[in-house]
Amino acid sequence: MSARVVSCGVVLLDPDGRVLLAHATETSHWDVPKGHGEEGEAPHVTALREMVEETGIVIEPGRLRDLGLFVYRRDKDLHLFAARATDDELDLTSCTCTSLFPRRSDGTLIPEMDAYRWAAPDEVERYASRSLTRLFQTTLSLAELHRTL
Repeated sequence: MSARVVSCGVVLLDPDGRVLLAHATETSHWDVPKGHGEEGEAPHVTALREMVEETGIVIEPGRLRDLGLFVYRRDKDLHLFAARATDDELDLTSCTCTSLFPRRSDGTLIPEMDAYRWAAPDEVERYASRSLTRLFQTTLSLAELHRTL
């Protein structure tokens, strides 16, 4: 049996309780910034590094709240952290993705994420994958997080 993959990410909420979603290039899916850890990397370090690589937003570790580990898909768990966006992080036009991957069709390196949006809790299912939508609808309430963050 192979070990489950753990992806670490940040649930960034704006002052209105909307969540930051990034669009995965050449897919129909939007997702929270997240990714796999490097050898020996602490989960919060992975989450913060992925945030920078996928959005350009730099968050101080002290701002993070550890939400814990969530069952995500058959083969993957999510270790999520939450933070509240500061005023200078609300304008997503300055977001930029520096992590690249080879495009399936021709191998050209393209950014992992290519667009960003703030999504209200009731808008998440319109954009996000079924797995992420289910997580927010059943296990991790964005409304509750907004109240307590």
